[in-house]
Amino acid sequence: MPLSEEELRLLEQMERALSEEDPKFASTLRGTTIRQAARRRAILAGAVFAVGVAVMMGGAVSGYWPVGVAGFVVMLGSATVLLTALKGQRGGATDAQIAAHPSGFGIVDGGRSGRRSGRSSSRGSSGFMGTLQARWRRRRDRGGF
Repeated sequence: MPLSEEELRLLEQMERALSEEDPKFASTLRGTTIRQAARRRAILAGAVFAVGVAVMMGGAVSGYWPVGVAGFVVMLGSATVLLTALKGQRGGATDAQIAAHPSGFGIVDGGRSGRRSGRSSSRGSSGFMGTLQARWRRRRDRGGF
């Protein structure tokens, strides 16, 4: 049984409201996954990066340096978008996946090894850093520097 015009209009309004409220969820329902969108952004950013290289080299060959600088800025922006898209494409990687990366490089979380004890980091720290954190908390609680 087909939907009436009123029902179709209400369904359209609900779809629009959903896509405005939660675009990631709406794209998942439409069939376009976040990973596919990230892949498209990465491909587009790679193409724009190549155009940026060409513009930069054209500026260098012609001797007109503003064109070369503009090409470099385009390259920098597209590289940022590319890396962000690749990070989004990877999704939530576990520590084992990061450690097993083919390049041999992993993500270093501020020099920490990733092991955490059962204590909270703000109260359970001991030694010099724990003393500094306690002093900082006391100063902040008193309302002054």
